[in-house]
Amino acid sequence: MKDIDYFLGIANKKGSHVSREISGQPELWKATYDLFFNQQAEIKSFLGRVFKIDGLQIVLSGAGSSAFIGEILRQAYYFNTGIPTLVIPTTDLVTHPKSFFNKATPTLLISFARSGDSPESVATYELAEKIYDVVYHLIITCNPAGNLAEKASKRENSYVFVLPENANDQALAMTGSFTSMALAGLLISDLRNFAKNQAIVNQLVAYGNLILEGFSKKLKVVSELDFKRVVFLGSGPLKGAAKESHLKLLEMTDGQIVCQYDSFLGFRHGPRAAIDRSTLLVYLFSGDPYVYNYEMDLVKSINQTESYLYSIGIGQCLGEMKELSVNLAIDMCCEGKKIPDDYFAICGVLPAQVLGFYKSVVLGLVPDSPSQSGGINRIVQGVTIYPY
Repeated sequence: MKDIDYFLGIANKKGSHVSREISGQPELWKATYDLFFNQQAEIKSFLGRVFKIDGLQIVLSGAGSSAFIGEILRQAYYFNTGIPTLVIPTTDLVTHPKSFFNKATPTLLISFARSGDSPESVATYELAEKIYDVVYHLIITCNPAGNLAEKASKRENSYVFVLPENANDQALAMTGSFTSMALAGLLISDLRNFAKNQAIVNQLVAYGNLILEGFSKKLKVVSELDFKRVVFLGSGPLKGAAKESHLKLLEMTDGQIVCQYDSFLGFRHGPRAAIDRSTLLVYLFSGDPYVYNYEMDLVKSINQTESYLYSIGIGQCLGEMKELSVNLAIDMCCEGKKIPDDYFAICGVLPAQVLGFYKSVVLGLVPDSPSQSGGINRIVQGVTIYPY
């Protein structure tokens, strides 16, 4: 039996949306690329006008997981466009708009929103319209009927990119919605290199299938270990993936597993104190040999001085890199070729999604809605937006 069949077998017994949403991501990435292909001319026309504006800045925004997408994509937007790019969560913009919105700075606000119904998403759009002299909006969402999409679709200064229907996750935890919105954002950041990026997406899809088909059962075994803490580490765009991974496991275990994230170098400056004998360490390794040198130095240091429960390494062509000492290596390699770290970050969150699903089952929770108190919801509840 293939690992993915085993995963889905358990999932089907539980009647789980999230398992199907996790396992359907490689096909969803294909569909996202096809959708982007069909709309590329319209996107180019819209952004072509915006990118010509003198003094423009780009702001990547969202709430929760949607905000972490910006952390994966910021470097790509700056590198591909040459335009200063900031990552500011809507949860910061709503409470402190005057700290971030400079009315005289022309801005492209790129909003990531699964439902588009979160109060902060709509409030950020309206605040930007109220405060900026010149503002444009690119909405990347999974819900064409959401408040944000409907509001933006009526304005000439806005473009709404709606992901395929399957991207609109029904479970509490964002999985396919997160990775497909991140992929759409990456493709849009680099409109000039369409053919090159198609090959990268094909390799990304192959990596996703490899993780699901080759490592699901191994991750189930890891989920049965008695870990109480999990630390996710990544560098550059992969730090954003580490941040999303830590939230995924935290959400799906209803906070029973304490999770944290950091960069490899940042972890040395105090947070390393969190490691104990109940800790699972998850390393998301860069495909850049220069960056990997710093990452391996930390791994060696931890192995020499710390006692922990288990370690997982996730990376590309790890066999070609320096000696790697982890308990489980989730190694992807395609004829020695690597995809850029920002694309790799998209599939790099899959192990945490799978591990989170299995650990949720181990803890006796319902993976689709693991919050036993009901305090965490698919669409955030209880937020009042006050006049500004």
